[in-house]
Amino acid sequence: MANFFTDNTDLLFHLQHPLMKKIVALKERDFQDKDKFDYAPMDFEDAMDSYEKVLEIVGEICGDIVAPNAEGVDAEGPKIVNNEVIYAKGTQENLDALVKAGLMGITLPRKYEGLNFPIVPYIMAADIVSRADAGFVNIWGLQDCAETINEFASEDQKERFLPRISNGETAAMDLTEPDAGSDLQAVQLKATYNEKDGKWYLNGVKRFITNGDGHVSLVLARSEAGTTDGRGLSMFIYDRNHKKVTIRRIENKMGIKGSPTCELVFKDAPAELVGQTRMGLIKYVMALMNGARLGIGAQSVGISEAAYREALAYAEERKQFGKTIIEFPAVYELLATMKARLDASRTLLYETSRYVDIYKSYMHISEERQLTKEERADMKYYQRLADFFTPLLKGMTSEYCNQLAYDSLQIHGGSGFMKDYPIERIYRDARITTIYEGTTQLQVVAAIRGVTTGSYLDRIREFEAMTIKPELHGFRRTLIGMTEEYEKAVRQVMEVKDNEYLDFHARRLVEMAGHIIMGYLLLLDTERDDRFRTSTEIYIRMGRSENRARAEYIANCTIDDLGFFKPAQ
Repeated sequence: MANFFTDNTDLLFHLQHPLMKKIVALKERDFQDKDKFDYAPMDFEDAMDSYEKVLEIVGEICGDIVAPNAEGVDAEGPKIVNNEVIYAKGTQENLDALVKAGLMGITLPRKYEGLNFPIVPYIMAADIVSRADAGFVNIWGLQDCAETINEFASEDQKERFLPRISNGETAAMDLTEPDAGSDLQAVQLKATYNEKDGKWYLNGVKRFITNGDGHVSLVLARSEAGTTDGRGLSMFIYDRNHKKVTIRRIENKMGIKGSPTCELVFKDAPAELVGQTRMGLIKYVMALMNGARLGIGAQSVGISEAAYREALAYAEERKQFGKTIIEFPAVYELLATMKARLDASRTLLYETSRYVDIYKSYMHISEERQLTKEERADMKYYQRLADFFTPLLKGMTSEYCNQLAYDSLQIHGGSGFMKDYPIERIYRDARITTIYEGTTQLQVVAAIRGVTTGSYLDRIREFEAMTIKPELHGFRRTLIGMTEEYEKAVRQVMEVKDNEYLDFHARRLVEMAGHIIMGYLLLLDTERDDRFRTSTEIYIRMGRSENRARAEYIANCTIDDLGFFKPAQ
C-alpha cells in the first residue's frame, strides 16, 4: 500500500519546524478546547501527533485511491447533466474517500465541525493531494473559501455554511468574467438589493470558474450602480440549493481535466452579502486570492514532486548503450538540479505558510480580545512577511513546477510524449500553475514592492544573522556576495526614477531576491538536517550564476533600450 506522506520524509521535517510550537499555541489558544471537544489536543505533542495521523490518512488515500484514479479521471473528465456538473467516476471516489475520512474544513474552528488545524498541515495535505492528482486538488482544496467566510461573514452565516463544508460540501470562488480576467475592477455581474423582500439578487455571467457548480460559492459582484472601479464591488455567498444559475458549459482544457471549469449564467439568483458593501475587491477578494495563491504554491510543489519521482524512476530503469541513463552526466546533473529546485520550492512554501499561520491566528484572537502591544507588533511583522512572500512563492514555485515537468518529460525522451507514462499528464497539468490566480507577471507586480520597500532585504539580513555551523559558513559567504550584487542592481534601477523602467526590470529583481531567500532557507534546513546539503550547494551555485546574468543585464541596460521592446506605433 502506497502512502504519499510516509514515503516522503521531507514533509515530516517541515512539519516539525521549531516555529510550530508558537503556531500551535496561538491556534489552540493554549489548548482551551480540550475540555469542550474530545478530539481537541491536550498539549503541543498531542496536537502534533494529530497532525501526523491525519496526514498519514491523507497520504494513504492519495497513494491508494487518488493517484491510481488520475489517468482515468483525465480521460473521462466531468460533464453536465440536467444543469448539474457530474464528476468523473474517479473524482467522486476521491472526494467520497476524503469526506468519509473527515478531511474537509481542516482549518475551521471545532464549533463549526472543523479540525481547527493550522495552515501548515493543511497546505501539506494539499501538497500530497497535488502529487497524486493536480486536478483533483482544485476541488478538494477550494475549502479555502470557508476561511474567507470564517474571517468576514456574520456569525449567522458562519453557523449555516461552515458546517456544510466541514461535512463534505464543495465550494467555489466566482470572480472572473469574459471581460474581467486579471483586471477584477472590470467585473460587471450585477448585485441588486430588493427593498421589498430585503434580499440581494445577482445577474450576469462568470467565466473560467473552477468547480463552478460547487455547493457554496463566493461571488464578486457590482453592488453600486454607476460605478466602474473596484470601490463598487461587494462579495456575496450564493447557495447552489437555490438553483438559479445555469451552467452554460464546461471548458475543454489542456490539463487538470478532472476539475470542472465552468461558464455560469446568474439570473435573479438570490445571494447574501458578506461583510460590508464596497469592500468585495479591496478587502475580501485580496484575502481570498492570497489563500488561493498559497494553495497554488502547494499544488506546484506537489506537481514538482510527482515530476521528479517519475523522472528518477525512469532514469533508474531505462537502459541505453549498455547502462541505465541515470549514469550519464547530462541526466544525473538534470536530476540533481530538479531535486534542488524541488527542495527550494518546498522550503519557501512552508516558510510562507508559517507566516500566514501566525498573523491569521493573531487576527482571530483580536476578534476575541484586545491584543497586547507586543502581540500587535508580532502580527504586523508576520503579516508583512506573508504579504510579500505569497506572490514570491506563487511566482517562483509555479515557474519551477513547469521547469521540472519539462525536464522530467525530457528525461523520458519520446516515451514521455506518449500517454503511456504519467509524465504526459503531469506536464499538461503543470502549465496552468503560472497562469491562474494571477499570472507570474502579476505576481511580479505584487512582489516588486518587497524589493522597492526593502522588505526582502530586511528578511535576508535576518537570515544572514542567524547562527549556523562553521562548516556552512562558505554557503553564507556566497549568499552575502549575492546580496551585495542584488543591492547594487536595485540601486541602479531605482536611481533612474522611472516607473516603466522599474517595471521592465521587476521580474529580474524579484527573482534575484527569490534566489537569495530560497538559498538561505535551504541553508537553514541544512543546519537542521545535513541531507539538504547537496540541494543547498546546487541551488546556491545555480542562483549565483542566474543572479550574475540578471545583474549584468541590468548594468548594461539604459532607459533608452526600452524602445527596442516597444511595439511599433
